[in-house]
Amino acid sequence: MSTQFENINLDSEPGGIRWLTVNRPRQLNALSRETLEEMQAALVEIAADQEARVLLLTGAGDKAFIAGADISQFSGTGALEARDMGHLGQSVAYALEQLTVPVIAVVNGFALGGGCELAMACDWIIAAEKAKFGQPEINLGLIPGFGGTQRLMRRVGKARAAELCMTGRMLDAKEAQRIGLANQVYDAEALSEEAGALARSLSEKAPIALKFIKQVLRDGENMSLENGCTLEAELFALCFTTED
Repeated sequence: MSTQFENINLDSEPGGIRWLTVNRPRQLNALSRETLEEMQAALVEIAADQEARVLLLTGAGDKAFIAGADISQFSGTGALEARDMGHLGQSVAYALEQLTVPVIAVVNGFALGGGCELAMACDWIIAAEKAKFGQPEINLGLIPGFGGTQRLMRRVGKARAAELCMTGRMLDAKEAQRIGLANQVYDAEALSEEAGALARSLSEKAPIALKFIKQVLRDGENMSLENGCTLEAELFALCFTTED
């Protein structure tokens, strides 16, 4: 990885493992416009990386994964600027979903607002016991803008998404796991090691089959059962054309 960034780090480990770290710990890794633009550029780079096998998304420091959008940039923002910001955040989330490699959110602290939204755009979430999740935009007189209403509803159901978005309350990691938002919860000191072990395990799997699994899960979610199964059968057949 050769590109230099100011607000994020993009690092490589052997086996095609890539780490994308939001690196604004003093701001609890809040998502400024510049940070989102750098993430967008980094995801283009990862998508073109033929050696990449797994992406881990996390935040710097020990307090926050991503504590939401940088509200210091909201002062004086009009509707058109806000819409552009929402579209930018949604494009980053969409880019995470569209990567052909597995993407794991490694939630080491607060995952609020835009942070929760980007975590939900990953294939699954692992979290430290101290992690907190939530969509607190209602407390600022706003609604989620980076796809939170839609992805949360798809993950935990409409009624629970309504509760969380309308009350703005935070979930601890165990509740997030119980309702299906987070997959695994670990002691904070073990989170990075567990993330690395998971990434190494995935990097050893058949890469084309992993790509097809991600594709059929992503695309099939918005298909009828019949059409989803048809897509599955086509990709199942294509697996027989690979060396794996």
